[in-house]
Amino acid sequence: MKIHVYTREVEADSYPEGLANSIHLEYITDDGERHPLNRNYGILFAKGCVSDENTIVPKGIKDPKIFRMADGRIGITGERVMEDGEPDLSAEGRVLLWTTEDLIDFSEEELMDTETITAEPDMIPSDMLEVAPELVEGAARYWEPIVFSHMEVPGRVRVSSETELDNVYVSLVYSDGSHRDKRFIWDKSEVDFSKPGTYIVTGRVAQKSYSFPLAKGYGDPVIFRWEGKWYYISTNDNLNDIGIYVREADDVDGLFAEGVVEHLILPFDPSRGFEQTFWAPEFHVIGGELYILFAVSGHKWGPQCHMMKLKPGGSIIDEAGWEDPVRVVRRDGSYLADEAITLDMTYLKTAAGSYVIWSYRENIATPLDSGSMLYIAAVNDDEPWKLTSDPVLLTRPLYGWENVSGTINNEGPHAFIKDGYVYVTYSGGAANGYTYVLGLLTASVDADLLDIGSWTKSKTPVLSFYSVKGEYGPGHNSFYTDEEGDLMIAYHAEMTISDNLRCDGIRRVHFREDGTPYFQMSSDDDFKEAEVSIEVEVIV
Repeated sequence: MKIHVYTREVEADSYPEGLANSIHLEYITDDGERHPLNRNYGILFAKGCVSDENTIVPKGIKDPKIFRMADGRIGITGERVMEDGEPDLSAEGRVLLWTTEDLIDFSEEELMDTETITAEPDMIPSDMLEVAPELVEGAARYWEPIVFSHMEVPGRVRVSSETELDNVYVSLVYSDGSHRDKRFIWDKSEVDFSKPGTYIVTGRVAQKSYSFPLAKGYGDPVIFRWEGKWYYISTNDNLNDIGIYVREADDVDGLFAEGVVEHLILPFDPSRGFEQTFWAPEFHVIGGELYILFAVSGHKWGPQCHMMKLKPGGSIIDEAGWEDPVRVVRRDGSYLADEAITLDMTYLKTAAGSYVIWSYRENIATPLDSGSMLYIAAVNDDEPWKLTSDPVLLTRPLYGWENVSGTINNEGPHAFIKDGYVYVTYSGGAANGYTYVLGLLTASVDADLLDIGSWTKSKTPVLSFYSVKGEYGPGHNSFYTDEEGDLMIAYHAEMTISDNLRCDGIRRVHFREDGTPYFQMSSDDDFKEAEVSIEVEVIV
């Protein structure tokens, strides 16, 4: 088999320069059939450069090559160019180099002199490389869509009580070899647990799925459970992002039921400086207290991070149940920003401490626009609106998928912790357009999260408009755990490639065989409860 590296033609309205001028990979079988990896979306992107004025100069790639290096690794090079493909004079005579052993994990790019790159003797770099079938198979399992494969069901189980039967699980197996155990919901009406005997019992697997869109005209959705009720909060585009509204229901379905009531809990109020950009509200429990983290502007446009705390005994859906919002400040008591904007603040806690992450941007919509970037700082749970450390720059939109056609975004962070790792998704590209995507930052749960060296940033988006059919520009997400224990992702996207109407969706987060998260599994590709009827012989 062969691996082919290439760039794509620019399609201004569907695959712009920032995406097309990146390295794509496909494998070619012995009969000449071509199989693009990552759904034919770019995999390796050139990083933009930061100018002396603190702006980002986006870059691209052309003329990629692949070859076997002298040490046995695979090398991939590309000529660094400007975003539009014009020559990059600052990289003249040099190429970008990545190395890999498996076509899954790649080293960081290095700008190198061509003569310093050592290939195997007689190896001439080209756009094709002959590789072992096993290497291709492993890469294909990783980069191609993961779908439900089959279910492993015990043919016979022995139980002594109803509780034991309830604890029998089925294993759902997926195309990449990953699996997950799910609880049976049994029809136990014909079983007498007081008498020994053999019964044929039918059951189903508890699996929740949602159609897209769930709500039209809403961005930045958050689903939250509190004291037996479910709540939904978002940026309300339908009302020009004026005010913070909350929905309450007994279950998640009820949050999107026809006629559901939206409760205004923070209204337009010039006397308090709340007039516009009521953006990206999030529920967080901090030190045992419930807060909403959000951004808002006064009469002068310029969103800034605020926090609002639920009063003791207060109702989430009652404006009077909340304390006055306070603006987030630095450790010395000064505001996070005076001239710049701050927004999209989120919270996370590990054994090492509590942190907030937010988006910061200087000189927006001017020639000195810095682009939005993510910062992290430590906080004390007793006063989470006051930083206890200096802010640390976590990520800037240097890749072509974050910095697309003048849309320079790193925003909308949200975190979850699983199996010893902290995962932070964030959004890049156009917040209400098809280029919006999710990136991923990963760190060990035991690491110092204020040390930038603790974090790994994904080189390609983990969710894009190529991921799920009919969903364009998926991004600005949040996470919650449903009643069955599944981690769910809520996000907004558009229904067509030319649409700017943000709509909300929900689906399950899958985990690969190596334990890492996979956000691209559509409901159609996942296990469907309605398709399976299960019969098991139960011996009491």
